[in-house]
Amino acid sequence: MKRYLVTGGAGFVGANVAFALERERKAAVTVLDDFSSGHYKNLTGFGGEVVAGDIGSRDWFERVGPADGLLHQAAVVDTTETDQRKMMAVNVDAFRNLLEYAAKYGVKNVVYASSAAVYGNSKCPMREDQEPAPENVYGFSKAIMDNVAREFAAAHRDMTIVGLRYFNVYGPREYYKGKMASMVFQLYNQMKAGKRPRVFKYGEQTRDFVYVKDIVRGNLNALDAKRSCVCNLATGKPGSFNDIIEALNKALKTDLAPEYIDNPYPFYQNRTQADMRNAKALINYRPEWSLADGVADYVKILEKAKI
Repeated sequence: MKRYLVTGGAGFVGANVAFALERERKAAVTVLDDFSSGHYKNLTGFGGEVVAGDIGSRDWFERVGPADGLLHQAAVVDTTETDQRKMMAVNVDAFRNLLEYAAKYGVKNVVYASSAAVYGNSKCPMREDQEPAPENVYGFSKAIMDNVAREFAAAHRDMTIVGLRYFNVYGPREYYKGKMASMVFQLYNQMKAGKRPRVFKYGEQTRDFVYVKDIVRGNLNALDAKRSCVCNLATGKPGSFNDIIEALNKALKTDLAPEYIDNPYPFYQNRTQADMRNAKALINYRPEWSLADGVADYVKILEKAKI
């Protein structure tokens, strides 16, 4: 039986990945999380081991031991965080620490979460080979992670290191992310309460929204990559905030008109769209969920969830 380590496994994407490894790979899975933002309820029903530890330290190395693969999802994910030292320490320095763990314990496959935030307001569709232009320190930290991964992979040819640039992810188990939860989840909560959904004027900004079930598929595929690389993980088909509201109205059987408000953020991506060619060629990734279908499926889950 293969064994995988998932960092940030009590968080949104990490928990989904951990369960999928158990379900689809029939693998032994260890979750490493400091529970600073992850929540134990995301792991209800999980059959593997949970280690409470800081990815920036080494005191968990021996407790975890060897693994066949590492799926690194832990990070400071608050894109409004302005503490540059904190962001770089957790997202970059701790990533170096994890790569050293992987090298020490013979982990041959490393998959890590990068981000579309590296692109900032670059032209669309966004390609992995274009120069990063992050609008905030979060995006900068992810761009530097990609640099670290590339250099480490060049020095460790026996390892395959794959970075996945997540675009706008939504879906089950994001319930504990607070203000960083997806707009799909936030708008659902407003509309479920009978309130008009609030979005920035005039709801026409577009994002490459991607359902977490597709993100999980991309992570599992990346474990089988033949060479180190960085790939976008999205749908390649952007949707607007108005599109989300329309999909939610349909799923909830409501007819709530949006309330448009001013955007207070000086840094803001007005449009994101992924070029999907690398993902298709290098990790055999093909998104299965459209925005409308993903929202409909998510609402069914939310209606049954006990949050």
